Amino acid sequence: MTQAFAWGIAEHRLDNGLRVTVSRDARGPVAAVNLWYDVGSRDDPADGHGFAHLLEHLMFEGSAQVGRGQHSAMLAAVGGTEINATTSMDRTNYFQTVPASALDLALWLEADRMGGLALSPEVFDNQRAVVRNERAQQYESQPYGLWLEFGLPLVFPGGHPYRRPSMGSPDQLDRAGLAALDAFRRTHYSPGNAVLTVVGDVEPEAVFDAADRYFAGIPGAEQEVGRDAGREPPGRVPVESWALPGRSVRTVTDRKASAERVFVLHRIPPAHTADHDALTVLAAVLGRGRGSRFHRELMANRELARAEEKTAFAWELARGSSLFAIGMTVRQGVAAAELLAAQEALLDELAVTEVRDEELGRAKAILAAGWLRSLTPFGARADLLARYAVQLGEAAAIRERQARLAAVSAADLRRVAGRYLRPENRAVLILRPDPGA
Repeated sequence: MTQAFAWGIAEHRLDNGLRVTVSRDARGPVAAVNLWYDVGSRDDPADGHGFAHLLEHLMFEGSAQVGRGQHSAMLAAVGGTEINATTSMDRTNYFQTVPASALDLALWLEADRMGGLALSPEVFDNQRAVVRNERAQQYESQPYGLWLEFGLPLVFPGGHPYRRPSMGSPDQLDRAGLAALDAFRRTHYSPGNAVLTVVGDVEPEAVFDAADRYFAGIPGAEQEVGRDAGREPPGRVPVESWALPGRSVRTVTDRKASAERVFVLHRIPPAHTADHDALTVLAAVLGRGRGSRFHRELMANRELARAEEKTAFAWELARGSSLFAIGMTVRQGVAAAELLAAQEALLDELAVTEVRDEELGRAKAILAAGWLRSLTPFGARADLLARYAVQLGEAAAIRERQARLAAVSAADLRRVAGRYLRPENRAVLILRPDPGA
């Protein structure tokens, strides 16, 4: 198999706006079902931070014809696996892998909760408590777990939709009313704001027929809440500017941390742009694996930071702008300021000196290998197809991904480093242990 997407892709749109993508792969008698809603924490109302994440939980708590807790149980009873959902800044996705013979059940269940979610005060209160507990376990109790809450406002100030992480604010959720949450659901969780993707041993036309059978009766958001067709849902603020007002440094005490950790953050163009492609390759040059510049220079040679596999990331945020993030933990006996100065020197060097051919080839090989691994599981492949369908308008755009990265040159890396990784577009967050602990 080549590095390109090697499977067929068929796409169809229902009259109510639901887009359906099917990619047949007969190597196993299963079907991976993925339903992407084009809604994430970027769409949370100003006084409802966490609505998208809370609704992710509530969608498993009963619908028009399915009792509380029965959605997952019914899928598991027929051999379903990977039954879950996630929320990010850009999307909420629901997924499961089932025997191909059980595809109709999976589609019926997804349609039932899309068209008739059962919301009650009891379930609402219960799931708010679940979200608070999740936040405590996964964020507040973990070293450096709250770095996004401190770091994102440094990069995305004011009313930017990416200013807040997807977990949500417990205080705002506690004050939120069920009616406000339901209005948010009716606005965003509708056929016209979703993509249904199926990957596996299925025939595209049969899936299209089944999708029509189960989803066609669900009204689009325009019909349900009276919005004009084609109008952007409220709260969606496209922000095109990437520049920060100047370099800033913030130090925060992290009571769970055992060593200082330095985050260097830059605001960059959104995913699926040529400059973001170049920054993706550049992140691999800097911070992917033992051959990366950060590992060689700052971990192995100068011993300023602890050894870590991945330290630089070009986030794939897709609306208006994205984030280039570097995170490294200071080695014992080293000052955070010394590590930061070394990091910034390497970043500034990229703007004046082109990377070597072997560095560029290594970075591209790492990205290509990761891409192939991500396409192997049916469920992960379905999720990627949904992402391209939502963010670029057609799932088939996935075929261009590897060619775009392969075309990135050393000159491109030097150019984007000079434009986006410069000091004036840099925010630094240092998390340090509690000195009194």
